[in-house]
Amino acid sequence: MLSVIPDSEEDQAVATANGGDHGLGGSVWTRDGERGEAVACRVATGTIGINACANDPTAPFGELGVNGIGRELGPEGLHSYQNVEDVHLDPSS
Repeated sequence: MLSVIPDSEEDQAVATANGGDHGLGGSVWTRDGERGEAVACRVATGTIGINACANDPTAPFGELGVNGIGRELGPEGLHSYQNVEDVHLDPSS
């Protein structure tokens, strides 16, 4: 499903984007790349594109919000499969 909500007011657009229970992904479409980056940083989604659909298979992927189950793909997706262990070896042995 795709929702397209045009808005000329930046704060209202961010509030609308952050107002739902889901945050899988989104896109910011603008003629001003720096402004798009600033808006993207304010939107609470698992992934977001600026003048593009965010779809990089090497980047972490996962939802923020009620359906969030963690991250997949990228280094962050591997963390749930890792177990950190600290091993010390006595140099005299």
